[in-house]
Amino acid sequence: MAETHFHQKISFVEKAGYSAADAAANFVFMTMILFQLNFYTDTFGLTASAAAAILLWPRLWDAVFDPIMGVLADRTRTRWGKFRPWILWTAMPWALVMVLAYTTPKGWDKGALIAYACITNMMLMTLYSMNNMPYSALGGVITADLDERARLNSFRFIAVNIAQFIVGGFTLPLVAKFADGHDRAYGWRMTMTIWAALCLVLFLITFLTTRERIKPVVETKSSPKQDFLDLLKNSPWRVMALMTLFHFGILSFRGGALYNYYHYYADKAAMFDFVEKVGLTAPPLADGAAKPNGLLEWLGYIVHGTRDNLAASNVADVFNSIVNMVGTATIIIVILLSASLARQFGKKAVAVVGFALSAVGSFAFYLLGPTEVYGMVGITILVSAVYAPTIPLVWAIYADVADYSEWKTGRRFTGMVFATIGFALKAGLAIGSASFLWLMAGFFRYDTKLPNAPDAVAGYRALSGIAVGILFTICTGLLILYGLNKRLTIQMSDELAERRRQGTGIAPALQ
Repeated sequence: MAETHFHQKISFVEKAGYSAADAAANFVFMTMILFQLNFYTDTFGLTASAAAAILLWPRLWDAVFDPIMGVLADRTRTRWGKFRPWILWTAMPWALVMVLAYTTPKGWDKGALIAYACITNMMLMTLYSMNNMPYSALGGVITADLDERARLNSFRFIAVNIAQFIVGGFTLPLVAKFADGHDRAYGWRMTMTIWAALCLVLFLITFLTTRERIKPVVETKSSPKQDFLDLLKNSPWRVMALMTLFHFGILSFRGGALYNYYHYYADKAAMFDFVEKVGLTAPPLADGAAKPNGLLEWLGYIVHGTRDNLAASNVADVFNSIVNMVGTATIIIVILLSASLARQFGKKAVAVVGFALSAVGSFAFYLLGPTEVYGMVGITILVSAVYAPTIPLVWAIYADVADYSEWKTGRRFTGMVFATIGFALKAGLAIGSASFLWLMAGFFRYDTKLPNAPDAVAGYRALSGIAVGILFTICTGLLILYGLNKRLTIQMSDELAERRRQGTGIAPALQ
């Protein structure tokens, strides 16, 4: 079969504009992945069991709400389309609740604090669904061109990783900066206020610069139950939903593990030597002395001290942030290759290789000793490089799953596809974070008041290396089982384009 399919070019402005909302979403998403667990235990003052419950139940509610949101989005009718309006409607509430979720009330008892954390986290997760599920579905209706869809997702995930670079690299230093003269809770509130304002602007950009182009040729009425039953017959969807559960479980699991790995396993003197070589150290400050002026000082990126007196220093925050930025910068560079790799080898093949090599790198991470900080940076770069092409391609695969449903049934229910994938995504995030705390407590006697106990430190090392490697291996196996290869996606694209030209959305088997 000749490799030709429907062509529909999208402008640079629309690609960049579409990307803005996912960049905004990642100011919440990556803060949640990298820092939320430790915010609740270290700043908010919750126990491991209370933090696990707050991380689990609101996210599971969010996962349940995603399919409801999919039904609402698929049945939304406005002059702006089905999906774009939700980005506008949720922008301001998102910004407000984002700040509230990282605010620590003063003078409240334990029960009230737990209730506040649960309610604000649930509100934030609900708004995340109301915004990000329609946003994800929007990518499936901007264009039907397979190459443009891959490019659109490449733009999207370059923007995502720029946001992740900012969150991973500047959140902890900014928290420390604003906490100076106040406390850690004040630092978190001020930092999240900055991120929330950026989110609001980025959501408005997406709403103003995008268009919905793909509409079913024949608008068929069906019940949500029928949509879901048809989806259950979609074998590629079944595989990708399960893969998504494990994939996003990795992200939240690894985020919690690595924060503790760098703060309690990695040797502080070795990290100090590293940051000294990149010019981020200075002599200790005299008691009561003000910090010098300068951007890096303002951002909290200068470590004041000596290598033999680092117990109370910010060296782990700075080194952790550097590793986050190096990994994300690698992803931003390599992700540009994803569209060309997909054209040459197919999305499935690239994703399988990427996840398999990520598993190997994660197992290698376990072998590092506490002083091998250059190895930590090096393996982070290597894993980021092989994982990067999979990021946009997995989301492009979800759009292919929606095409497969239309190809088989003659009806397009993009919102339901992305909503149920969103269910698996949120459930994975919830289970990943909670599982880290459960495993730490069950196997390594983790106590949030003794985070540097020897058993706990051994747990951080094992879970950030071996456990993450096992999860990547499971994802690799599931992707191998995924049935839509390069040849079949091109065939679907050609046949769906032909149906639209003929003015019918009906599958041949149903005609």
